[in-house]
Amino acid sequence: MTSTMASTNTDHIEETSVLELTGEERRELEASVRRVATGPALVDDPRWQARAREESCRLPHRLSGAVRAFRHDPGVGGTLTVSNLPLAAETLPATPTVLDSVERGATVAATVAVLLGSELGTVIAYRDEKHGALVQNVVPVPTLAASQSNGGSVRLEFHTENAFHPHRPDYVGLLCLRPAHEDQVGTQLASIRRAFPLLDKADRTVLAEPRFITEAPPSFHSADLSSPHPVLTGAPEDPDICVDFHATRALDDGAERSLARLREALGEVRTDAVLRPGDMIFVDNRVVVHGRVAFSPRYDGNDRWLHRVFVHLDHRRSRSHRPGNGSVLA
Repeated sequence: MTSTMASTNTDHIEETSVLELTGEERRELEASVRRVATGPALVDDPRWQARAREESCRLPHRLSGAVRAFRHDPGVGGTLTVSNLPLAAETLPATPTVLDSVERGATVAATVAVLLGSELGTVIAYRDEKHGALVQNVVPVPTLAASQSNGGSVRLEFHTENAFHPHRPDYVGLLCLRPAHEDQVGTQLASIRRAFPLLDKADRTVLAEPRFITEAPPSFHSADLSSPHPVLTGAPEDPDICVDFHATRALDDGAERSLARLREALGEVRTDAVLRPGDMIFVDNRVVVHGRVAFSPRYDGNDRWLHRVFVHLDHRRSRSHRPGNGSVLA
């Protein structure tokens, strides 16, 4: 079943998009997963990645169509959720609690994440984040509890993923393996396409000027700092957004006031997504900022567990940052 909410702006295809696979589509996708997730394969092996890219062309027709439509235009809401994905839940181990947790093996869940990401674009990673693994775990980590990171459990501020980086992801994919206790943890989302009409002309002008800088997030083992940059770029009437409300700093008082008003506008249009096992949400990182509510993990092996993948549309654009023409950006 496909669920959509129509937008009043005819330039945008839809406000939200949810695709629930039928039983037959799920079995068809399972067959693709089995063809790729065989033996002691490693997700980060270029030969495995090549097989996954080839197999991604064989996704169920309706799923492939939804992904391609989302790539063409992400809609007002800027997200696509696919549900009823095949996961081997009965064999799922305890939720990891270690620093820099990643999924190196070609498990069923990791393969699902990469197959869908490969249909959308090219799955990439960053050398300074979680050792450059293509499939990363989003889990609560005791030593990171108070941090603004994917391992923290305090409220995570709205942000563009890797906003400081010149080649930040075009899309972020989150696949739910295990839900939070009592469904208490939601991914918070806010689309600039919905917030933009709430900004006045003066703030729009300021936010489109290079009057902001952004630091690297705690998950990066580097001290990178962006050059001065605008928060809003692209078409004046339908801009992209690049901001991290924990790490982006205005360079003058006027820019600081406009940034605060942008934050308020995004808060007014916020939506929450609670993922369940077998749900995968893709967030257009150019249109949507995301965050997370605060929660209280138990660290008992049953905490929330997501797989995360990053996707680029134009792989060639980042070539100078990818040694050996691989999938990991330096």
